[in-house]
Amino acid sequence: MAAVGIFAAFGLNRNTQAQHFTAKVERGEIDDVVEATGTINAVITVQVGSQVSGSIAKLNADFNSRVRKGDVVALIDPALFKGALLQATADLENAKANLVAARANLEKAKAGMVQTKADYDRAVRLTRDGVMSEQQLDLAKSNYDSASASVGAAAANVTQAQAQISQKDAAVAVAQTNLDYTVIRSPIDGTVVARNVDVGQTVAASLQAPTIFTIAQDLTKMWVYAKTDESDVGNIKIGKPVTFKVDAFPKDTFHGVVSQVRMNPTTVQSVVTYDTIIEFLNPELKLFPGMTAYVTIPVDTVKNALKLPNTALRYKPPMPAEEILSIYKQYGIDGSEQKQVVGEPAAGGVLAGNGGQAAAQNPPRVPKKDSAVVWKLRADNTMEPVKVSLGITDHAYTEVSGVLKGALQEGDDVVIRSMAPKSQGLGGIRR
Repeated sequence: MAAVGIFAAFGLNRNTQAQHFTAKVERGEIDDVVEATGTINAVITVQVGSQVSGSIAKLNADFNSRVRKGDVVALIDPALFKGALLQATADLENAKANLVAARANLEKAKAGMVQTKADYDRAVRLTRDGVMSEQQLDLAKSNYDSASASVGAAAANVTQAQAQISQKDAAVAVAQTNLDYTVIRSPIDGTVVARNVDVGQTVAASLQAPTIFTIAQDLTKMWVYAKTDESDVGNIKIGKPVTFKVDAFPKDTFHGVVSQVRMNPTTVQSVVTYDTIIEFLNPELKLFPGMTAYVTIPVDTVKNALKLPNTALRYKPPMPAEEILSIYKQYGIDGSEQKQVVGEPAAGGVLAGNGGQAAAQNPPRVPKKDSAVVWKLRADNTMEPVKVSLGITDHAYTEVSGVLKGALQEGDDVVIRSMAPKSQGLGGIRR
């Protein structure tokens, strides 16, 4: 009975003590970086399509094929286009024949006009001499006028025939161009990264040319299109060296340079991002277009800095707000520091099950503060608040640029989480 009583008393006494999880205040290097996710793409990618409709007769390139500018990469069945060219050529020859006939009619009309002109002149002289009547003179003049009109009509027919030749000549040129378009050539030197058709498949060119191949110009020089948050854009400088990793080569680190931050924003669910273009060399062709890159852009570095874990900056004792404000006032700390934020949300200091863990995994983005309050654990298991000014962060540790209220040194323990029985309040605050 005595032993059971001793163990029960010991267990009850132990349960009334709050359990604190702590981390050490350390010194070391902190690297402030911008982390982003991007997609690897070729610098120039050309979609090769068809301007005419027809079935694919032959393909001379496939995935990963190396092609040069002017190489024939595909052929469309030219039978219909050859027939159209032959018909246009025949129409042109017919128009040329009509021009010859029109010119002959013009010469004939001119000869008739010369004859009627001579008859009219003769009639004028004979009428003046009284040999011919006025009626005969009028008839001769009428014949001459009719012949003159015939010459004008014949000349117009010649002009019309010449226009017909120009029209038919243009039709021949169009037919020849369409026939030439059945031979599809590569517009650049590069590598085929996509083939969208097979032999025998029909392509229909209407308002938009169908894509047959996608050709990347030079895969030894590529870009990473990284999506960077609007709050990080001000820290990204052109020419900054960048490192990134890909899932295909998890042990390798690749290097590039920031070449551009594009001003075209992308908004998804009220989150604004900008494309940051990173140039890099790919001489071994290890990286392929479309790979996901995990980019790290360095911003600033500080060495031998006094640093705190970010979990300590998020910690807040689970006490009523009035009690926390009273403790702050006792230590000369402004009560507005109750809400502590360092690029992450303030989290409860007591383990509260899966709900708290889910909230911590999906934190809303909030602005970074220049100061915060941490809770230092003393040797007697009591805590006291210390107000510190903050420097740069690497998202795991944050630099302590100065201590504003209280004392904090390397090796001190700071509370990152507390656990207390549900039936007991959390005590142990040193006043």
